[in-house]
Amino acid sequence: MGKHKIWFGAAILLVSLSLGVARNATAGGGERQVCDVRADYALGVEDYSEAIRLHTEIVREHPDDALAHYHLGFAQGMMGNRTAVVSEYLRAAALGIRNWDLFLNLGLVQLENGDLDAATDSLRQAVFLGENHSESHFNLALVYERRGLDADAEREMLASLRLDPAQPDARNALGAIYAREGKTVSAALVWRELVREAPDYEPARTNLALLGSQIEVARETAAVGPPPSAAAVKTVEDERKLP
Repeated sequence: MGKHKIWFGAAILLVSLSLGVARNATAGGGERQVCDVRADYALGVEDYSEAIRLHTEIVREHPDDALAHYHLGFAQGMMGNRTAVVSEYLRAAALGIRNWDLFLNLGLVQLENGDLDAATDSLRQAVFLGENHSESHFNLALVYERRGLDADAEREMLASLRLDPAQPDARNALGAIYAREGKTVSAALVWRELVREAPDYEPARTNLALLGSQIEVARETAAVGPPPSAAAVKTVEDERKLP
């Protein structure tokens, strides 16, 4: 079965930071790492250029401030600076940040960079820390699918859907995984149900049509039978030449 195109929208969707106390992390000697109020305000109002400038000053003066590295990485990501995202998030993690969404965002950037091994490690950590968040399982499934690990991709996509059954992208992706595994009946059921419930969701409609076309071609090929071999054709032609 051919690979089906899956439409997921934006390649990278950074999970929004909550700047409350719950996001503060303990690192090093156990003291809570707290960013400058102005820097966090700039991040909160989505002034990412200013947030980068202010957080860069903080990490220059306080290189062990894990939360500042975390916030700086997020701001860099929102500005599309993927190399800086990876650098700052890894630094934040090394200093003790253990937020599931840090590893989720890190894994997404690594996936976008084509670093599948690193993305797998980061997203596994996101699942470990955020097992009750559907996004962690969904994106780990995408990495597994990209690596051709269809059984693992199916398991994680089903886990994501158990947490949030209404996700159209996850349902569409599950259909594509089924199709890759040769489970055409399961794929068709997933897509038909999605088309019925969300008729404006074009990826499922497209994938269902592709699946139907491939099944029809397979049926026609089976009915006609394999084409004759070159040797058989030559034998027939030789017989016609006999007096």
